[in-house]
Amino acid sequence: MLVLLPPSEGKATGGTGPALEVGGLSLPALADAREAVLTELVELCAADEDKAAEVLGLSPGLRGEVAKNAALRTSGTRPAGEIYTGVLYDALGLASLDAAARRRAEESLLVFSGLWGAVRIGDAIPSYRCSMGVKLPGLGALGAHWRRAMAGPLPEAADGRLVLDLRSAAYATAWKPKGEVAERTATVRVLQSRMVGGVEKRSVVSHFNKATKGRLVRELLTAGVSPSGPGELVGALRDLGYVVE
Repeated sequence: MLVLLPPSEGKATGGTGPALEVGGLSLPALADAREAVLTELVELCAADEDKAAEVLGLSPGLRGEVAKNAALRTSGTRPAGEIYTGVLYDALGLASLDAAARRRAEESLLVFSGLWGAVRIGDAIPSYRCSMGVKLPGLGALGAHWRRAMAGPLPEAADGRLVLDLRSAAYATAWKPKGEVAERTATVRVLQSRMVGGVEKRSVVSHFNKATKGRLVRELLTAGVSPSGPGELVGALRDLGYVVE
């Protein structure tokens, strides 16, 4: 199973690992595309704080993120599974997985990123700020940049496995499964029910959606379940106590 996750907007800081090695990240075929984004982002943030904040869509309270990006090549790193925080990752609880589940997580989880394209949870990266919705002055829209770069490496990473797509809409633009990979892909919508005027209404509630997706992945990893297709996934989730349509 290959699980596609969105990143978190907030990220842990204070990496104590060695400086970034772009060539050492997973999916090495993305190295040139990563280097292109990294180079422009660092140069933009080092040269003009106001312009960088505008391009990145940062509020005044987040202007410190510009300096963080300017120092990406020399900052300390942490495993990506520690960098990403927030509701989904809190519910996933990577740090408390047992050894077997942790190995499954390292093999199956791919976190999409505006800066890196996609990384595995063991990849050493610095804390950064660059969403998939950013349009860099030189490279243009990052979604389009990564679509071109991922056309080959991502189908190879899927490698005959079920693709469980839990990405948000912005990150789904970076790669859309096609052909036989699409036939093995399951996307998940988490709906919450409530009564309005005596009528049941169902909707996606952000916090509930993220937390449920994190728990869902954790329970699949802990149970050691490896469904080969969407039908088997439905059965596995029902066995774990989820209501699935």
